[in-house]
Order: sequence, then C-alpha cells, then structure tokens
Amino acid sequence: MIDALTSPHPIINRPAPRAAKPVTLYDLTLDELEARVREAGQPAYRARQVYDWAYTKLARDYEAMTNLPATLRAELGETLPLAAMTPVRELVTDDGQTFKTLYRTFDGQLVETVLMLYPERATVCVSCQVGCAVGCAFCATGLGGLTRNLTAGEMVVQAVDAARRSHELGRRLTNLVMMGMGEPLQNYAATMRFIGIIHDPRGLNLGARRITVSTSGIVPKIDALATEPYQLNLAVSLHAPNDELRSRLVPINRRWPVAELLAACDRYIAATGRRISFEYALMKGINDGEGTARELATLLRGRLCHVNLIPLNPVDVLPYERPDPTGIERFAATLQTAGIPTTVRYSRGVEIAAACGQLRAQHEQASA
Repeated sequence: MIDALTSPHPIINRPAPRAAKPVTLYDLTLDELEARVREAGQPAYRARQVYDWAYTKLARDYEAMTNLPATLRAELGETLPLAAMTPVRELVTDDGQTFKTLYRTFDGQLVETVLMLYPERATVCVSCQVGCAVGCAFCATGLGGLTRNLTAGEMVVQAVDAARRSHELGRRLTNLVMMGMGEPLQNYAATMRFIGIIHDPRGLNLGARRITVSTSGIVPKIDALATEPYQLNLAVSLHAPNDELRSRLVPINRRWPVAELLAACDRYIAATGRRISFEYALMKGINDGEGTARELATLLRGRLCHVNLIPLNPVDVLPYERPDPTGIERFAATLQTAGIPTTVRYSRGVEIAAACGQLRAQHEQASA
C-alpha cells in the first residue's frame, strides 16, 4: 500500500462552522457561467473557453487558462473559485489500480472518492453527502449520521479530479457510480444538477448510460428519477429478500418495505425500459444462506434486472464478515440456476479501506 500525503495539515473532522457555502465554477452550468461572464463585461464565448479549460483540458486553476484576458482570470479567481474542497490524502493499492482520495470541504468536513481502473474502463465512485442518514447496519458511512448534503459543485470536483488522475495515467474516465458516502436520492436536486453538468457534451461529456445512481430505496424519488431526461442506470441496494431481515440491515425498509420498493422498481422499468441492478452485500451467517438465495430468486424472477453480489468489505468496528469463497459461489449459483442474471463483484481496495466511509471513520477514530 502506498500512502501519499498531499497536505501537511492534520486531518480532523471538525464541526461545520456557520459559513455560507461558496458558489464555485463547478456549481455552474455553461449557461449560468455565460451570464456571469457577460455581467463582467466579457463576451459569452469566454465562458465556453473557461468550460473547455475546466472540463476538457482539466486545468487546476485560472492561471492555466492562458487564452483568457488576465483581468478576467483575476476576477474569476476572486469571485468564483474553481472548487470548494481540496484533497488532503490519497491511498493507492499495491497494484496501482485503485485510488482513494480523502477531501476536506470548505467547512472542515471529510469526504471520500474512489477511482478504480479496469482493463476496459475507469470508474469513479462519488460521494453525495457528508455522512448518511439511512444507517445501514454494515456501512461505515452512517456511523456518525448525516452532517449535510454536498453541493453539485462538490460532487463535480470528485469527477473532475478522477478524470484528471485517469488522464495522468494514460486513461480516460469512462464510468461514474454514485455509490460513495450518502444516499443520492435524499440529495435529489443537487444530484440531478451534478449529473446535468458532467453529462453536458460541452463539459466533461460523460454519457448518461455510463452513470449509475444507487439508492437504498427512496420510493418517491425512484418514481421521480423515471421522469428525468437522462438514460441513467439505477442500482438498488437490496441486501435481503424479506422485510424482517432487510429492516434489520437497511432501516429505511420500515418506511418503504420490500413490496413497495419492488413496485417502484417495476414502474421505473416500465417507464424507462432500462434494467435495474440489485446490489446485494453478502454477509457471513446473515444473508448468505441457501434458503435466502432461493427466496431472493423467487422475489426477482421475471423482472428485468441483474444482481450484483458484493462480498462484504469488512469494517473494523462492525460485527459483519465476508463469507468464504465457497459460500459466495454457492449463493451466486443458486440465483443463476433460477435464471437470475448474477455477477459476483469483489470489492476493490480492501487494504486501503475503499468501502464508503471507512477511511473517514478511521481518521475520526484516530483524532478522537
């Protein structure tokens, strides 16, 4: 494991001060930036130049934007910072294929992002909240509850930095998953604004079909997502086939139980024609039994879906373990035999605490 420190300052998760969230370049659509540039007495095409520098050339600051007038660069630097959070630590796996970045926000909070390189793609896992209110029993992110939502700009920073890191490695960022810290559908407006910005062909130009939004099951927002103009991928964190077990693992199930959740998924499929992925974190002795696998197969049979089995990435302070390989393969085979498309997806970066919330939790414990 390589531990690259990018800041000499101690990493402390401080309470958010009473400060207004700054508006940054990454918070703005191109149309909004054009209006801002015109207000500064500059032609609208200057905004398109800025966007090109920020999202195509992946410039780190305004000074790099050398075809802009110096006066405009200075004004933008004073009134419209590029970003409102900065990387303070990066961990890299020994094989150099997974990178976890810890950011500090403008108000002193900690947020994580993971970049994963595969032979055929480069995927960034983005966080949307500081903490999480859902409180899944096996997840490190929810241990401290929810501090606040991230802005669209704070999410864009993560995507742009991952694109820049990929470029430095001779790769192109191809995919984005909203499976980091937080529940995207509980920060719906900022999430959709973020997607609009990174999807814009004049900006980062990330195709909607390469963007996956994950949810623990916020039923009204699944219905809302079905009406959006983007052909996004939807992943639902299921983790159990019945209400008794799922309510223990995913407490929001008490508000929207399995039947209501699957009804919303069926409406989404009918409205969009798109397949849903069901995420299923396998935990030893909890939800990995043969009978549980058969129950899950019965629940999902006939639906346009795919199951991603994810052997748990253990969290030191939680009592859940990863099943042994034989049990994992047995569970997958039961689903596949029943006709449920299933893939086992082992977590990347176990040695660098790459599961969402783990690195943040480690630093909070260290600074307590």
